[in-house]
Amino acid sequence: MDYSYPLDLDWSTEEMVQVVRFFEAVEQAYETSVSRDDLIEAYRQFKTVVPSKAEEKTIFRQFEKASSYSCYHAVKLAKESPDATKISMKR
Repeated sequence: MDYSYPLDLDWSTEEMVQVVRFFEAVEQAYETSVSRDDLIEAYRQFKTVVPSKAEEKTIFRQFEKASSYSCYHAVKLAKESPDATKISMKR
């Protein structure tokens, strides 16, 4: 990993940990696979820190620009696959 996560310095340490866990789940979905439940739960925790849709889109864009991984597409696949146990974004 040669990039940094888009974090807000106004967030508490716990909030930063929640956001980083979400980004790590997205990375795992792209690099191998991730438990669907883990990704959905990480996204729920992320949304407690970033409830604004506009701020979410900005952070997702920053993360995708840095990593080439789309948080939006990973979460979308997880939400659209209720019967799946694993989510993999490998191409």
